[in-house]
Amino acid sequence: MIRKEIEDILKNYSWMINSIKELRKSLQSAGEGITTQYGVEATLPKPQGVTGDPIYRELIRREKRHAVINKYKAKISVIQDRLHLIKDDRELEVLHWLLEGKSYRWIALHMGLSHSHIRRIRENIVDKLCDTDVPNVPKDTKLIKHQSAC
Repeated sequence: MIRKEIEDILKNYSWMINSIKELRKSLQSAGEGITTQYGVEATLPKPQGVTGDPIYRELIRREKRHAVINKYKAKISVIQDRLHLIKDDRELEVLHWLLEGKSYRWIALHMGLSHSHIRRIRENIVDKLCDTDVPNVPKDTKLIKHQSAC
């Protein structure tokens, strides 16, 4: 994974988690207040290019929201699948607070370090999350060699 992508995911991790929670909560209801037209209204012509069925439009809207949830989950998984690469206690503590959405200054005050030192620790974390031969697989995992179909 590219370093910039890892940095962006670390920066946005907290709000993506919160957004997933809120999106899931908002999608729990089945749209009980939505009804379709019956009778004479159902037979009238509809504008071209737009469906007149509110149920179908709600379905499309919800599918788009599910796609957003899946995109956020994929990004979050990149970090979660690589957490095993961080072994140092200081780096784990800084990573925890970064994932909670805390600022460098807040983390520095909490840990009794300078905010520039926190930046250096974050740089080390990003290096470790980027520099892996097999992404998303713990180092002690035994890989099976497969023959290529080519």
